Amino acid sequence: MAPKKNPLNLNPLQLRTLVLLQALARVPGQARPAGDDGALLVGNLPPIHGDHFHLGDAVVMTRDATGLHNPAVWVALERKGLIKSFFPDAAAVTPAGLAYETGVDGAILHRADHAAH
Repeated sequence: MAPKKNPLNLNPLQLRTLVLLQALARVPGQARPAGDDGALLVGNLPPIHGDHFHLGDAVVMTRDATGLHNPAVWVALERKGLIKSFFPDAAAVTPAGLAYETGVDGAILHRADHAAH
């Protein structure tokens, strides 16, 4: 039997927010260890302005990032063990949060194809 997609039943806003926190944790110099359990602390959350912002090598549409500034989303992600919230300044993304397969990262993190021609 295949593993269940979205086993914690995160809603779309929670999924999009988790994808962004996971992406922040992968940006060089953006995350640091948050303890001995493998969690990564991410801060310097990108400000939401205009219709997009850059997150590492990806572009994110502002409409997909509203959860970064929504305390209820952070509470839900923390309750499900995916982050430890320091809202609104930072989040420690737990190992479970880092490993959670959201299935929406390709729709949220837009990357250009810079292949040489």
